[in-house]
Amino acid sequence: MKARMAISITLIFIIVFGMNGYIGWHCLVFLSDQLGSWFHPGLYWIVFWIVALSYLLAWVCSRVLPAGVSRLLKIIGSYWFAIMQFGILLLPLTDLAIGVFHLASVPSNTYVPILGWINVGIILIAMIRGSYNARSPVIRRYDITVPKKAGDWEQLRIAVASDIHLGSIVGNRHLRKLVEQVNGLKPDLILLPGDVIDDDIKPFIRYNMGKTMRELQAPLGIYAVLGNHEYIGGHIPAFVDQMNQIGIRVLMDETVHIKERLFIVGRKDKAAERTHDGRKALATLLEGKDPRQPIIVMDHQPYHLDKAADAGADVMLSGHTHRGQMAPNHLITRRLFELDWGYLRKGNLHAIVSSGFGTWGPPIRLGSRSEIIELTIHFKSNEREEG
Repeated sequence: MKARMAISITLIFIIVFGMNGYIGWHCLVFLSDQLGSWFHPGLYWIVFWIVALSYLLAWVCSRVLPAGVSRLLKIIGSYWFAIMQFGILLLPLTDLAIGVFHLASVPSNTYVPILGWINVGIILIAMIRGSYNARSPVIRRYDITVPKKAGDWEQLRIAVASDIHLGSIVGNRHLRKLVEQVNGLKPDLILLPGDVIDDDIKPFIRYNMGKTMRELQAPLGIYAVLGNHEYIGGHIPAFVDQMNQIGIRVLMDETVHIKERLFIVGRKDKAAERTHDGRKALATLLEGKDPRQPIIVMDHQPYHLDKAADAGADVMLSGHTHRGQMAPNHLITRRLFELDWGYLRKGNLHAIVSSGFGTWGPPIRLGSRSEIIELTIHFKSNEREEG
């Protein structure tokens, strides 16, 4: 097992270094053409590899670097992830064009600047548009009916925000937008289906994000579950403590009964299956619960919708996928998950997967938007059962 993991890690590093080297060589050709005698290849490669590996450097050296330096490296590295993806998509087409120009006997000093500036322009446009999509969240509205009674409630309005990823990249400014937009909806209940923080709890504490988050308001309370990034960070007790201090209850394989009218089930993330404690089956969490009352499940990763439907869940709320965050990654998430974004009815289950409010890596979105979900559930008794 260890040998297989070592081989996998080695292959990943070879691929990453190979892709960066491919991009770096093209940048070298373009810059040497533009700068002429001012260009120094040795200095260029030093700067290039610091930029290309800055995210890794921030992670590996986080304990010895000042917080400000580590954050700067992480920001640079995050944006580089976007540039790297755009480069891998654009440069093969550039090489194809170079081949055509070469066959047509066009001098390189003619086509190199043209192709180089076209690529720079495309990347800049993509970065600007992607930044807007990431930093300008939309309200996504879903209106569903659950054929069950919830006491005297005719409907319930829920604000849902998954994948906030609070940390070095997504900070108080973006969080303020969440607070203002969610409170503007005046929801009865607020649900946060995982990845509230981005791995490390320290930026959340350092920048006092809890003070901003404390302003979220809902008369029926605020509930969250763990996502895979809370497990990656490994600070789950500290995270739960921070949430408790600001009035947000983190459900870890727990079920709460809201006003004796409906159940909210909060599952541990799928990552917990690799831990000593594991996570409970949904059917186990619902044992002894009245199936005649509405059941809402939060499960960060949208796997096994059929099992949620069979267990009697009425609504399942998830995130995790970011809808790929940057196109064409959505083609991958679409293959990995039965539902990678949006709404799906499966039997009696209403499944909703959010593209998330924050971002992982670059604060860039293409083909997806940062979003808050406004979910209105109408309760309607099943007349056949009453009869």
